[in-house]
Amino acid sequence: MKSDSFRNKRNGFETMDGGMDGQGPGPKGKNPAGKIAGIVAAVVVLAVLTLNSTYEIKEQEQAVLITLGQAQAVSEPGLHFKIPFIQQVRKVNTTIQGFAIGYNSESDEVDEEESLMITSDFNFIDVDFYVEYRYSDPVKALYASRAPLDILRGISQSCIRTVIGSYPVDDVLTTGKNEIQASIKEMILKRLEEQDIGIQLVNITIQDSEPPTAEVMEAFKAVETAKQGKETALNNANKYRNEQLPSAQAKADGIIKDAEAKKTERINEATAQVARFNSMYQEYIKNPAVTRQRMFYEAMEDVLPDLKVVIESPNGNTQTIYPLESFTGTQEDEEDEEAEGQQAQPPASGQSPVQGSSVQDSSAAPQNGTDEIAED
Repeated sequence: MKSDSFRNKRNGFETMDGGMDGQGPGPKGKNPAGKIAGIVAAVVVLAVLTLNSTYEIKEQEQAVLITLGQAQAVSEPGLHFKIPFIQQVRKVNTTIQGFAIGYNSESDEVDEEESLMITSDFNFIDVDFYVEYRYSDPVKALYASRAPLDILRGISQSCIRTVIGSYPVDDVLTTGKNEIQASIKEMILKRLEEQDIGIQLVNITIQDSEPPTAEVMEAFKAVETAKQGKETALNNANKYRNEQLPSAQAKADGIIKDAEAKKTERINEATAQVARFNSMYQEYIKNPAVTRQRMFYEAMEDVLPDLKVVIESPNGNTQTIYPLESFTGTQEDEEDEEAEGQQAQPPASGQSPVQGSSVQDSSAAPQNGTDEIAED
């Protein structure tokens, strides 16, 4: 049997029993399925190890690498390696996120438990807020507290009610929103700094503020309309004032300049009159009688512009006629008056040379003492 088997193998044939001689399997009688299963298991283990040894961080993420309970932040984006089954990775989204207070942002329904508040003047009001935040420290955000978002929400609600309770209802509804938002943000930042939970407040805004009932809402709308009308009237008044002030200022400047010009003119005129008076006084000192007589004639010219002066001798004969224009008029006026004096006829003896009242001046006689001055 053994010889047949040997002969068959030598000739390239196998026996029906797979080359067995009845004493057990030969050296080449192993099962190939076990080899395949081992290879598959090795590939699976290698794949698992490969997948667990790498992780990827996106641009807007940060990771926390945990090695035997010790956490370490990884902030650089890209592909990173870790030790499988020894190191673990937890990722944190660092983009700006937000949540609503006082309403549901998905269904836009009002949450009265969060929105209903009381103001400093004991009025109820519904106020909705939106809080924006981001994770500033992923390690603290994961391990400093169990629920950092719940802590942030609780701090926000506490600060909101504290600030709203210190303002009157008019400020919450109208002009005080920006100041209220700034106060709430500052208070939340201080509280978060004390808690140090790895969350940073980006911004908090008032979405809406209104009275809790329709009747109160209408009343507040009427008040708001009145306030807007007041602001409009004030703006119009300020505009009119700004338009009129330059014009009034220009008129005032013109009046002041005219007054200064008149002042200068009066001063110059007074200075000239003083100089004229001083010059007349000097002439008066030299010849008082003639100067006084001339001044008298000039005064009479001002009082009676048509006055004619006739000087006659004591015997009643007219010697010379002096028209007053000869003292103040031009040369042509003097010549005309001279011609008229030559053509005039002497009056009869004992009569006045002109009709009407006569004025005598004892100081006016140039030669014989007294001349008559007649008014025509």
